[in-house]
Amino acid sequence: MKGWNEMRGYGRKNDDLRNVKITRDYTKHAEGSVLIEMGDTKVLCNATVEEKVPSFKKGSNEGWVTAEYSMLPRATANRNTRDISRLRLNARSTEIQRLIGRALRSVVNMSFLGEREIILDCDVIQADGGTRTAAITGAFIAMVDACKKLVDNGLIEKIPITNFVAATSVGLIKDFVYLDLCYEEDSSAIADMNVVMTENDGFIEIQVTGEQAPISRVKFNELLDLAELGIHKLIKIQKEALGSLANEIGRVSKNEKINNSLQEQGESGGNS
Repeated sequence: MKGWNEMRGYGRKNDDLRNVKITRDYTKHAEGSVLIEMGDTKVLCNATVEEKVPSFKKGSNEGWVTAEYSMLPRATANRNTRDISRLRLNARSTEIQRLIGRALRSVVNMSFLGEREIILDCDVIQADGGTRTAAITGAFIAMVDACKKLVDNGLIEKIPITNFVAATSVGLIKDFVYLDLCYEEDSSAIADMNVVMTENDGFIEIQVTGEQAPISRVKFNELLDLAELGIHKLIKIQKEALGSLANEIGRVSKNEKINNSLQEQGESGGNS
């Protein structure tokens, strides 16, 4: 690893994250709201709870989690046109919001959530690489806070989140692997990878692209190992941001079911 710090610049070693800051309750009205900052990338993640579900979930006694993602016009060096001006969502935003939704749904027990929907709005305020991974990492915290409000209001019994989840990027630059790429690093990478994982090392998604050349299995494994290291660092930061609330995660298993008949009996006072 000698010389990697000097090669990378920014005062970071190859396995260092950028400075991460998570601010909870960032906006007033959302059930969960987080501003996540990773270096110069800043993403606002708002969680909204709606007492309804998409049509394909109606009558299922299960909930749903989905996400929307967008980038403000001047989040980047040059102004981007708003999607509303094109009258359609651009392909990149569509891909990213589906990724965020998949990542968050993977750690939610929909039975314990009940027949309601949590919508995560992820808006990039400033972009300097890793916006999708920052969105997933921050949206998870916003989702936890939204679920805590449901518990506090007596609408659900437990926080229905089964595991921590976070995401990071890694890249191959001049035959060396680097964690958490900024825009400049991402632009010069021979290959880059986005990885979404749970705390217990369960892979949710791996997106890898040979930008300039194919990558070997050896380098693929190096990238994956470094991503795993980075995600464990991020989950530690998530736990610190949540404080004692972090202990509520994982008290429900993924496939555990609510006994609706007993629940209904309790609500009716045991009368038949």
